[in-house]
Amino acid sequence: MSRTNFRNKSAKNEEFKEHLVTVNRVSKTVKGGRIFKFSALMVVGDGKGRVGVGMGKSGEIPDAIRKGIEDAKKHIIKVNLHKDTIPHEVIGKFGATRVLLKPAPPGTGVLSGGSARAVIEAVGIKDLRAKSLKSNNPGNVVKAVIKGLKSLCSVERAAEVREKTISEILG
Repeated sequence: MSRTNFRNKSAKNEEFKEHLVTVNRVSKTVKGGRIFKFSALMVVGDGKGRVGVGMGKSGEIPDAIRKGIEDAKKHIIKVNLHKDTIPHEVIGKFGATRVLLKPAPPGTGVLSGGSARAVIEAVGIKDLRAKSLKSNNPGNVVKAVIKGLKSLCSVERAAEVREKTISEILG
């Protein structure tokens, strides 16, 4: 009896680009002095519309980064893209952070701040304008961008909802 639902482990570890967004050092004061620990916020993406975000915590920075990459690979999402940009404007919200994501014409490039840029480049978006509104906490900005990208609908879905053809939507 053969298993038709067999997963190849090497297929799961496809070529992902890894971006270190931020490393945070925290200390705990104990009787003998201070204990330092590190947390690393990591973004992984294949450049073809898939991205994941993860947090790793450890006593050493390389271990925190490795754990962050593993966590990010467990939380991969698929993003609806249109050519090299997003199909429509969207605002991602997480906590006090709001991130405005706007499609841009070809050749514009990624106009964005640091932590949002890491997610956008990991997804594989080439032309986009992004603006962080209110809070600019790197962790919250990354999570707001992910929520915004998750909420994108495809051009086909937008045409279906609005009862129009795809060419009417794209203009």
